[in-house]
Formats: sequence, structure tokens, C-alpha cells
Amino acid sequence: MIITIVRFAAATTESLEEATEIFSESAARYLDVPGLLGKAYLRADDGTVGGAYWWTNRPDAEARFNPGWLEGVTKKYGSPPTVEFFDAPIVVDNILGTIRTEPPKSFGGQESL
Repeated sequence: MIITIVRFAAATTESLEEATEIFSESAARYLDVPGLLGKAYLRADDGTVGGAYWWTNRPDAEARFNPGWLEGVTKKYGSPPTVEFFDAPIVVDNILGTIRTEPPKSFGGQESL
């Protein structure tokens, strides 16, 4: 499994309410992204925004952060993001009460690799 952390300084420092509204505009686009198990939108008090993504595999994660995505995010927020990839050999899932060492075999109608 892979965790990707994306961070960038927003052109303006939005309040939490404004950031929530902006993030809500794109959230539905992530429901059917191949290999994506989950995404959490992030906002810090200093204006840094981004996301934490949980992936089944690295190729799907890398495919998402392509030049078109980079250009769109840079244009929308006014600065290019940093994208970091991490192996996640173990994930504690307190919602389901499990410890994962592999991605789920199927999720959201998708089969994982």
C-alpha cells in the first residue's frame, strides 16, 4: 500500500469554512479513481493545503499526479504542490477494527491488484 502526501501554499489563506467549500467542489471526483482507497483533504492554519491519499499500489498513485493534474492544481491554488510517496506496509483501520498488511481484495466496486 502507498500513502501520498500532497502539500502546497494556497494563494490566500482560507478559513476552514472556505476551504471546506472549495474542497467539496472536487471531492466527488475521487470516488472512482483506480487504486484509491481514501483521501483526506488537509488545511493548516498557515494556509498550507493538500491531501493525504491511501492507495492500493504505486502505479495508480503515480498515474494520478500527472502533468495535467499538476497544472490544474497549480492554476487553482496559485502554487505548485509537493508530492511525496510513502510505502505503508501496515495500516491500522479503527473503523473496521483491523490491521491491514495488504489492501482490501475489492472496494468501491473495484478489484485491487
